[in-house]
Amino acid sequence: MTHEMTQQLRIRQLVENWVVWRDAGLWDKFRTVWHHDGVMMATWFQGPFEEFIKVTIEGWNKGVSILHFLGGSSIEVQGTRAISQTKMTISQRGLVEGVLCDVVCTGRFYDFIEERNGQWGLVHRQPIYEKDRIDPVDPSAVLKLDAEALSHFPEGYRHLAYIQTRIGYTVKMDMPMLKGEGVQDLYRRGDNWLKGLPLER
Repeated sequence: MTHEMTQQLRIRQLVENWVVWRDAGLWDKFRTVWHHDGVMMATWFQGPFEEFIKVTIEGWNKGVSILHFLGGSSIEVQGTRAISQTKMTISQRGLVEGVLCDVVCTGRFYDFIEERNGQWGLVHRQPIYEKDRIDPVDPSAVLKLDAEALSHFPEGYRHLAYIQTRIGYTVKMDMPMLKGEGVQDLYRRGDNWLKGLPLER
């Protein structure tokens, strides 16, 4: 196994640990995947990872259910820096217009990762939201969405934004999606990160 393959394997393990430990609420372990200045970006939250832990726990205590599942990955390593892209789904369950629903969003975790003192860690996680859907948990239930409200949300995470705003979150409206200037700018930032330039937040 080459040195690059070893580094890629370590990074993939970090990405997988993020999902397992976050969804299980294993916060002491979860902290180990981040560097001290790590930042988490999501539709409903943007900020330091410690604050992300805090608001996630608060959400759990209110009954918010958000889980993740991973697919394939592509990891570029340049010295002590890496960009990792990992296919994923975000699944949120909750009441929508009085009907218990599952919202599933497909996308990628786009991660800015760095090795410091021999330890790889997350510096910045920016999901890319590609498409989503909403389904009643009971297939016989009738769900009626507010079409006008739905149309105002970005296409890649329209239904996710719908349920999140309905439970009181403020959703960021300019997240990167499958196409467009947002994702192209993210790729540019990723290229610069691999070149050793400062991270653009």
